[in-house]
Amino acid sequence: MANRLAASTSPYLQQHADNPVDWYEWGDEAFAEARRRDVPLLISVGYAACHWCHVMAHESFEDAATAELMNRSFVAVKVDREERPDVDAVYMAATQAMTGQGGWPMTVFATPDGEPFYCGTYYPPRPVGGMPSFPQLLQAMAHAWSQQRDDVAHNASALRDALASVGPAGTPGPLDPASLEADTARALDALAAQYDARSGGFGGAPKFPPSMVLEWLLRRYARTGDERALAMAEGTLDAMARGGMADQLGGGFARYSVDATWTVPHFEKMLDDNAELLRVYAHRWRATGSALALRVVEDGAAWLLREMRTPQGGFAASLDADTRGVEGQTYVWTPEELADVLGPQDGAWAADLFGVTADGTFEHGTSVLTLHADPDDHARYDDVRARLLAARDARPQPGRDDKVVAAWNGLAIAALADAGALLGRPAWVSAATDAAELLWSLHVRPGATGPRLTRTSRDGVAGRSPGVLADYADVAEGYLALFSATGDPAWFERAGALLGAVLAHFRDDAGGFWDTADDETDAVLAQLQRPQEIADGPAPSGPSAAAGALLTYAALSGSSAHREAAEQALDRPLAVAGRYPRAAGWALAVAEAVLDGPREVAVVGRPDDPATHALVAAARGGTAPGAVVAVGGGDDAGTGGTEADGVGHRVPLLRDRPLREGQPTAYVCRGFVCDLPETDPQSLRRSLGGRQDAAPVDTRT
Repeated sequence: MANRLAASTSPYLQQHADNPVDWYEWGDEAFAEARRRDVPLLISVGYAACHWCHVMAHESFEDAATAELMNRSFVAVKVDREERPDVDAVYMAATQAMTGQGGWPMTVFATPDGEPFYCGTYYPPRPVGGMPSFPQLLQAMAHAWSQQRDDVAHNASALRDALASVGPAGTPGPLDPASLEADTARALDALAAQYDARSGGFGGAPKFPPSMVLEWLLRRYARTGDERALAMAEGTLDAMARGGMADQLGGGFARYSVDATWTVPHFEKMLDDNAELLRVYAHRWRATGSALALRVVEDGAAWLLREMRTPQGGFAASLDADTRGVEGQTYVWTPEELADVLGPQDGAWAADLFGVTADGTFEHGTSVLTLHADPDDHARYDDVRARLLAARDARPQPGRDDKVVAAWNGLAIAALADAGALLGRPAWVSAATDAAELLWSLHVRPGATGPRLTRTSRDGVAGRSPGVLADYADVAEGYLALFSATGDPAWFERAGALLGAVLAHFRDDAGGFWDTADDETDAVLAQLQRPQEIADGPAPSGPSAAAGALLTYAALSGSSAHREAAEQALDRPLAVAGRYPRAAGWALAVAEAVLDGPREVAVVGRPDDPATHALVAAARGGTAPGAVVAVGGGDDAGTGGTEADGVGHRVPLLRDRPLREGQPTAYVCRGFVCDLPETDPQSLRRSLGGRQDAAPVDTRT
């Protein structure tokens, strides 16, 4: 018989709908039931693509005897961390405070008021390696609650005090350029000490894709010419693209590599990772012309559009690591399987090219495909890949978590719009537009002080969880990228409305930013710790994301209030960057934009004029960190984009930009103070740091 989770909009919660556990969703009903029965809450946090979450579910939550222990002594609450990042953040802070580490599945025992008193992660069904079994833990926590309530209260109080001690620091002020230069230089030195010169990446196994750090390194090189930054970025991007974490047949990347050489991945694929990687590989191509980077971008965008789009036009959250309970089953090969699909000759050629051996690189003699050398026959390579992908598509496929997460879709919109405009791929920009329209029509609702955002939806139905800071900021970032790609001022205005809500509801008294809105913070969490995540995780932290979107909007609008807020948002993330640069990659990338200006590029000219397209391509091909590009029309009076299409009236950067001698014209500015107008694409490209050998791109989307 299905439990309460059957009605949830979360695919992860629905995976547990048939458990014998009497699960509740996070909310008042669970707290009221715990108070009525005077039993603790057992809060289990995970997500749909989490391998060990599935393992614990099969071992414990599907076991009738274990479920009986849970139901008798606790009110069990199941939480999707992707749907409720605020709940996850507070209890993860408690778990890390108690154990010194964290991860998923996360297992928290709490009072009926939600105060945690014992925290951990995965627990096995039987004792192993000094770790108690999950049934033993349940019995111990039930005994402590009934017989040692004073100890429970003491633990809860200690954790509450530890959480309360993590709060806003002093009031941030404007960023001092000299201090900012010193901070970013120290961060680069710290990062260089962690660089793996042999295999790329930073530190040892496991290795996660450091997307935001790589974006910072590319921006750092563009601004300063520091060859160390470029070498670390290129070494890591090449190693990831050639390793097993990259899907060599279907495009996209797995979540992380379990080894230091990027050979064996943890096979889940996450939307946020792939959106960020798509964008940084596009920027690597822009900076260097790398053919490998271009192939990664094209394969990654194709994968997003082929496998991750929902019927409503959004992008699904993830693909599972497991297929029918076996990790990686869909993706791995043996030499015999290659020969069966391709025939003996092509099979042997493919085995050599992709590193498939009789011994294997994964489990049970299977191999993960890698590509450590470029093919000697590109036509044969394309044919082999197509045939292998078709054969793989006929295999059982991993499950898909098809909920639409606002923040991650914002990242995907930004990546597709940015890469599509840069490479002249209108289908990518169109897909970004569809996703942006879905978010605006389904996730955005009117509020008394501007639009409010819902974090998730599924099957065209909005969820119940309010958006967090990263949702507002990342969607605004996506909308601003879409404005740059399409010239449609509606996206600029919608981004401004979302950022208005950020300024109205997320700022703290010290000038920084909370993760939750002042009027939508969960009441149970508010008494523990209002979430305020500073460090970047797989995606930008809320403050870093807000800083980037606010800075871009300020450059387009000329708003000093948005510029000031952007700099204040960077203050705390940058405070940790010198020692922990990998935890502040996006903040450092935004800091490079602050130090560069960022450059504001206004291009005016008739949309059907090839000379306009040449200027737009040159502007988009520039590598100046965080540069914004606004494109408007032109009229016979030579008034730029202020009369003919109305864009200039709605986007301040385009106001009063006359054509120069009747020709399409580009203006490069910092703080709305502009250099001489440009009509020559090559000169414009030089001023923005673009490659002089870059082939012209048709910018019409």
